[in-house]
Amino acid sequence: MRIDILKRLKSGWQLTIKAKLVLSISAIAVTLLLSSIISIVEFRAMNTYVSGLISENVNNVSIARRLSDVVGEYNLDVLAVIGDDKLTRTPDFDAEAFVNDCDSLKNSLERLSLQTLVDSVLYSYSAYMLTSTELQDVYQSDFIDSRIWYFERLQTRYRRLTHDIEELDAAIFNDLSKNSETFDRGFYRSVIPSMVAVGIGLLLLFLLLFFIVAYYVKPLYGMLSAMENYKTLNRKYTYAFDGDDQLSMLNDGITRITAENIQLKRRISALKLGQKSKMSDI
Repeated sequence: MRIDILKRLKSGWQLTIKAKLVLSISAIAVTLLLSSIISIVEFRAMNTYVSGLISENVNNVSIARRLSDVVGEYNLDVLAVIGDDKLTRTPDFDAEAFVNDCDSLKNSLERLSLQTLVDSVLYSYSAYMLTSTELQDVYQSDFIDSRIWYFERLQTRYRRLTHDIEELDAAIFNDLSKNSETFDRGFYRSVIPSMVAVGIGLLLLFLLLFFIVAYYVKPLYGMLSAMENYKTLNRKYTYAFDGDDQLSMLNDGITRITAENIQLKRRISALKLGQKSKMSDI
């Protein structure tokens, strides 16, 4: 009774051929699916993060170059005024917009070194604008040459300001280049799980192929060879292999059927011999 129960439990845990194949292919499919999901999530996260940084860097580069443009335009306006014989107008400069752009840059830049460069621009800007306010007094003075004041005093402040703006622009552009490289590295890092999954999938496929050949194709060829010997050479069907699925059951069934067939042939032969001996006695 106990042996029967154990056999039933064992047979209940045995996997069919279909279940084994489905389980193997499902394992490969799940591995590839999980790796694809991981790659997509990793790439989207990296893409969102780095794209935001790159967009911010591009905007900061645009602001830095706008600062350079407005300062250059104002400096040319001052030069145009200096070229007049008398002061007819005072150049306009939107100081509030310039300071707001600098504050926007300082708030968007995370690195302390870049924030320090913005402070340098503000300091140079203050020195330049303070010097430019001397224009009215220069024109009213009888002993100050306006052109000497412009080229030797104001231009010194202007060159310092443009130098600081160029340094800031170069630093922001360098940060943009680094973020672009980070995006490239992130892309390859997000591809790595897919590459690993493909490698694992190929390995699993190779193992599945080996499993099918070793446990199904080879036994089938062995069964066919034993069956051919049984039919052509009238030998006993004998083939054994390790297995506990339907293929093993099929092999056991063929063994029993061929054995019964051999016994049946022997009985028929014995009956024929008996009939012949009776006929000979008559």
